Amino acid sequence: MPAALEAATQQIVAVGRRLDARGLAPATSGNYSVRVQDGIAITVSGSHKGRLSAADVMLVDGLGRPLDGRTPSAETALHIGLYRLYPNVNAVLHVHSVPAVTLSRSLPDTGQLVLDGYEMLKALPGITTHETRISVPVFDNSQDTTALARIVTTRLQQQPSPPAYLIRGHGINTWGASLDEAERILEAFDHLLTCELHTRQLQRGGSA
Repeated sequence: MPAALEAATQQIVAVGRRLDARGLAPATSGNYSVRVQDGIAITVSGSHKGRLSAADVMLVDGLGRPLDGRTPSAETALHIGLYRLYPNVNAVLHVHSVPAVTLSRSLPDTGQLVLDGYEMLKALPGITTHETRISVPVFDNSQDTTALARIVTTRLQQQPSPPAYLIRGHGINTWGASLDEAERILEAFDHLLTCELHTRQLQRGGSA
């Protein structure tokens, strides 16, 4: 195994264990990837992300085609779309977190979630004050991930976005210049979405 692929594989295995420990990798949900010189290292289809080994990470080319005969994540196209759109992006994480799934299901069909005034927004690249308002894109879920990837890419090209988007009733994708950055952004959004979900529950008079 080339050294760059081996290093990326070790990083993916480690992040899977960390995310699983935080309850962000139930069953076989989610998928993770890292850009390497020869393509994209990505989790294989059906693997439990908290129990990954080197055998659970494979290489695909820049179009998402497998290079070793195995089957990559069913959502590989969503990763590839981000790598092609953002040359500085080197890692993508997708999880089915409870706040991402629950909050996105309850949102009106506006295509966005606005987050305003949270201190944790400062964990996102380029933000230095809580006096900030961001709009997170929300896309309707689809089993046709290739078509969904085209929709996502078109919107991200047309509208500035924080390094994350929601798929309604499904989960969240985050990305960064490194796997560490993508993980930090994911942690920040998990906190932000949890706070937003609880705030909306309290505003409706429900239990937090």
